[in-house]
Amino acid sequence: MKRQIAVWLAAAGWAVSGLCGTALAADAVKGKQTFIRVGCFECHGHVGQGGVAGLKLAPDPLAFDALVNFVRTTSGQMPRYSTGILSDDDLADIYAYLVSIPKPPDPKSIPALSR
Repeated sequence: MKRQIAVWLAAAGWAVSGLCGTALAADAVKGKQTFIRVGCFECHGHVGQGGVAGLKLAPDPLAFDALVNFVRTTSGQMPRYSTGILSDDDLADIYAYLVSIPKPPDPKSIPALSR
């Protein structure tokens, strides 16, 4: 729970002191880079919007703990990502990126769609 709150605050740009006094530095910019580097975008889209092969991840991603658990233990089409491939810090950064993705505008607020 502490890590989830810290990730959310870090995504919002706050510095948070983690366990043992070390700083948790979830970084949305690094998270986006990692999301692209490890290929998450190939199935989930560049902004986590989902696609043919992958579920929608953003906006409003799963709780951090649920995301980590799924990434580490999935037995479905998505491959498991061990800590050797995707560290917990990498996942925290990816989560910060997903949290930072804004909701799309309401279609009613787009003039071309309200005719």
